[in-house]
Formats: sequence, structure tokens, C-alpha cells
Amino acid sequence: MTENPFLVDVSRGDIVESRHRGRYVVTDADGGIVAQGGDIEATVFPRSAIKFLQALPLVESGAADAFGTSAAELAIACASHGGEPRHVETVRAWLARAGLGEPDLECGAHMPSTASAAESLIREGRKPGALHNNCSGKHAGMVTTCRHLGDKVRGYIAPDHPQQKRIVAVFEAMLGLDLSRAPRGVDGCSLPQIAVPLRALALGIARFGAPDRLPSGRAAACQRLAAAIIAEPFMLAGTGRFCTRAIEACAGKAVIKTGAEGVYVAAIPARGLGIALKIDDGAARAAEVAMGRLLLAHAGLDGAPRTAIEALVASTIANAAGRVVGSIAPAPGW
Repeated sequence: MTENPFLVDVSRGDIVESRHRGRYVVTDADGGIVAQGGDIEATVFPRSAIKFLQALPLVESGAADAFGTSAAELAIACASHGGEPRHVETVRAWLARAGLGEPDLECGAHMPSTASAAESLIREGRKPGALHNNCSGKHAGMVTTCRHLGDKVRGYIAPDHPQQKRIVAVFEAMLGLDLSRAPRGVDGCSLPQIAVPLRALALGIARFGAPDRLPSGRAAACQRLAAAIIAEPFMLAGTGRFCTRAIEACAGKAVIKTGAEGVYVAAIPARGLGIALKIDDGAARAAEVAMGRLLLAHAGLDGAPRTAIEALVASTIANAAGRVVGSIAPAPGW
């Protein structure tokens, strides 16, 4: 099998110290391939990059309207947030309106990924809860949907629960796949994961961003979620995070989402394109640079947005004393 190409180089001094291989694909909403590199048919667990699609039943079912879900709450339903105070309080208030609370979330707890939020908990002598989990917004969306539709909330993470069956149906329709025999796993937040070809993932994201040919209800749900993310990029990730910074920089031209283990996706609504990439070794630093490179090539950016993304693509490495000692950049020729 041919190895995937080198996409990102990490340099120190005069030499390339590390190199990251990966694969990527850009498709239109009909599945036409605009650009590709590496094995785009090999399967990948999308991890959190699929959250846009996992949130569709929240809107389509009427649950979002029934509980007055705001744009910030819709954005955090798609988020891998940093556990900052605004993230935590947004999810807490949303659950309360639905007659639910932190104990109803089955995502588990971990320290906030944003250092300042984690330090605050430590100073206050508090332990993190499920609300601090980066996936708490996604889980809030799921339990809200269950409450609205009359499904049992407890056990909503199980593959045979009606909520997960709804989500699989969304995946199949959006990605154009029969997933009955697809490889399965369990995500870090305990929800099911289904492995899909990278090409199909890009197609699903293209359809999310340019849903004109989808049934009217689903198209409206896609547009509403995308608009919420563009309006509230902080809720999707947080302070200093690539997803938040890139969405802000693109000024409405792209909706971008990370997944664990070097996965990234982006929808380019005006161009009807979807981007999906996977870094072989799972390095987030390489995935961010690669996504920035693909945004520059396919998002139609110019002026200030282009300059802002260029700054994210070619980043420097500083040592503990703050001195620049290296760089991370797209590999030459890519």
C-alpha cells in the first residue's frame, strides 16, 4: 500500500525535526472530488468532527424550539469546548429549562482543557463534573431531545437507544452509506462511534454546509446549526482554540470542527464544499496546520480573513523562555 503523503513539517534550527503524514479530501455536495491526497477510502473514526450531524435531531425533532434553545446553546451542542465558565453555565442553564441536570449526562467528567478554567477549579478545591466535559453540550442536546420525544433519558448513550438510532439514520442519509456492518467503537464520552471512509465524511459535511438538495426540514436544521456556530464561535471550542479562531477569521465563509486523533472537517457553504482530513499519527498540531492550508486553498478567502488564516498555518515554536526555536508549516510542495 502506498503511504500517505507528508503534509506537515516541524522544524528546529536548520533541519526538519519531525514530519506528519496524512490524507485529505475536498468534495462537493454531490460527491465530486475537488482535491485529494492519500487514501481517502480508508475508514476513520470521525470522533468529535461529526458533532454537526449528531446535533441535527435536536433541531429536526422540535426539541430545540420546545425548550427555547439559543444560538449559543445550539453551537455548544456541536462543541468540543474548553470547560470555561461560560461553557459550563450555558449547559447548566439549558438543562435546567428542560427539567434536567448534570446527573443526567452520561459523558463522564474530566478537567477543563482550558488551563485557566482548570486552575480555577484547583484553587477553589473543586473537582470537575460532567458539565466540564468537552462533550457536555452534545450530551445536553441528546437528553433534551429524549425529554421532548418522551424517550427514556437514562441509557441514551446505548447503541440500541432511540436517540442513537436517530443519529445513525442521519449519518446514513448525509454520508450516503449503509452503516449496518461498519466498524464500531466507543468514544471518549461513551457514545457510539462508527468508522466511515474519509471521502464519505467530507461528503456529509459538504451536504451540511450546502443542504439545498436535502429535505426541507433537514436543510433548515443544517442552516440553523451552521448559523449558530458562525454567530457563537467561542461556544464551539473556546479561548485560543483553533476552531474558534479559524471560524472567526473566516468571517462566515467556513464552519470548522476538530475531532480527536488528528481528524478535522470544514464546510464551505458558499462553495458547496466539504473538507475532511486525518493525520496518521493523530497529532493535533499537524491537523490544525493542514486544515489551515486547505482553507486557504478552497474557502475563497482574501483580505483580512486570508491573512488571519495564514498566521494560523505557519506558526512558530517557542521554548520555555519564550524564544522562537522552530516552526510548524505545510510540507514543501503541498
